[in-house]
Amino acid sequence: MNIAIIPARSGSKRIPEKNIRNFCGKPMIAYAIDAAKKSGLFKHILVSTNDKNIAGIAIEYGAEVPFLRPDNLADDFSTTVEVIAHEVKRYLATGYAFDRVCCIYPCAPFIEVDDLRGALADFIKGGTDYCFPVAEYPSAIQRALKLLSDKSLTPFYPSYEKTRTQDLEAAFYDVGQFYWGQVEAWAQNGNIHSNALGWVIPNWRVVDIDVPDDWRRAELIYRAMHMNEINFGLGGHDEL
Repeated sequence: MNIAIIPARSGSKRIPEKNIRNFCGKPMIAYAIDAAKKSGLFKHILVSTNDKNIAGIAIEYGAEVPFLRPDNLADDFSTTVEVIAHEVKRYLATGYAFDRVCCIYPCAPFIEVDDLRGALADFIKGGTDYCFPVAEYPSAIQRALKLLSDKSLTPFYPSYEKTRTQDLEAAFYDVGQFYWGQVEAWAQNGNIHSNALGWVIPNWRVVDIDVPDDWRRAELIYRAMHMNEINFGLGGHDEL
């Protein structure tokens, strides 16, 4: 059996109330909950939060919030793995039975059901601790530049300065949408990236929503992708 855990604390500073702010017509967290529901993959869709308002909105959209998260796991230094490990142990202790846990970030409006399903299929076959979506960097990381205090530039990797970009190996990054994980791996508070499979998605469908400009760009992209579904007059890594 699979469960989803959506970590959604209060206290976002750069974008106030980020997890429940109106995004193209509904609270941001609703997109994660809706995708989990539509996938048909989860016995329980659980939201981990320290905030009663977030809990109420999550329940309204079909998630469960059996407990509130302790404050010591809801500060700016709490990591995803720490939060999910705590929640997994707590749910196991109360009698929940499950084999796999999918952590879904609350600020992922571009999450798609097919990605949840495809990544799970690969995860089951792959035998790793985790599986999560990745996207290819739009530029070759080997050709990255440092901008110094006097605005002069210097290569991070001088040995690749004259190498053609088409001759360089592609690099990928964690897009921060969701993470399938084995129960034991989460409970042991392990490193997500060390033993995982990557599920590749296009980088145009990825926006890391950290500051107001990111939010505006994400809404523009979402509206372009869903022109016939939303009212244009209506008003991401994430706040765990």
